[in-house]
Amino acid sequence: MERVLLSLLLLLAVAGCVAAPARIDLPPGFRIDLFAGDLPDARSMALGAEGTLFVGSRREGRLYALRDLDGDGRADRRWTLATGLNMPNGIAFADGALFVAENHRVVRYDDIERRLDSPPQPRLLASLPARKWHGWRYLAVGPDGWLYLSIGAPCNVCDEPGFGIIARLPREGGRLQTVARGVRNSVGFDWDPAGGELWFSDNGRDWLGDDAPPDEINRLQRPGQHFGFPFCHGGDIPDPEFGALRSCTEFTPPAWRLQAHVAPLGIRFYRGDRFPPPWRGRLFVAEHGSWNRSVPVGYRVVALRIEDGRVTDEKVFARGWLDAGGRVSGRPVDLLELPDGSLLVSDDKTGAIYRIHYQP
Repeated sequence: MERVLLSLLLLLAVAGCVAAPARIDLPPGFRIDLFAGDLPDARSMALGAEGTLFVGSRREGRLYALRDLDGDGRADRRWTLATGLNMPNGIAFADGALFVAENHRVVRYDDIERRLDSPPQPRLLASLPARKWHGWRYLAVGPDGWLYLSIGAPCNVCDEPGFGIIARLPREGGRLQTVARGVRNSVGFDWDPAGGELWFSDNGRDWLGDDAPPDEINRLQRPGQHFGFPFCHGGDIPDPEFGALRSCTEFTPPAWRLQAHVAPLGIRFYRGDRFPPPWRGRLFVAEHGSWNRSVPVGYRVVALRIEDGRVTDEKVFARGWLDAGGRVSGRPVDLLELPDGSLLVSDDKTGAIYRIHYQP
């Protein structure tokens, strides 16, 4: 890994201020630059057909839109599309429309890229169970054209119908259909371009110690699979309260076990050819970082090698948001590949979006 200085110098048109720099380790030949700053609580990202980057938030309740008009790898135009929303973490784009999953509903903004200066009123597509704990949804458009979203468990550990699932609904609206169960809190998923299967992150329960249970990367092979929560964690750890009710052998084990409490959020298969071969086709994972561990872990991006539906290797791709003294300068949230083959990383701690690209 080579030491790369991430220079967070913000364009006046975007931010009007300068954020503190961070030192990020990347593999040789890679660079990381600031794509945009001054985006409080920047979370999930979606790319429009005309190159608009849409960004959701959680606590801020805002929707942002960004454009890189001159193609220099930095956003030089920004819009705040909406404020006062209820955890608009989940966003997706399809057929000219921006889809937004708030805590209590899924809405749609039609023809949004032509109306950035005066966004339309959203159209309601579905109502969701409004519980605040793990109430920030993730949203994506699947290969089948349906909207997929997560509905996290409203607790640390509990068994409540309608929660702890991944569901789907038509883009024109309708009833939710559950596709995965036993999912405590997924805040990121993507489809394998090779096999078309849904892969998703899942955050393990708290208060079983520093090293248990592992956080998970899961693979959905058929609709209706159950991944264990709240009865079983990490594939083989019975829950102290619910474990006696069901056997771990009844559930689908993780495709990959990450370190406990790294908090995997956004995941993204790299589909491009601009990265060198060792990094192509990998599943990149944004580890948001621990909040309840005696020694912090996470705060980095890792990349998984997947072959024939199996994870065969994990490598650290970007780190440095957590320094050797335990100080945190950023928290990666979501990942998005741009048409030029670069990879965007959102950071909700500093309100920034970084662009990682290969430049040997």
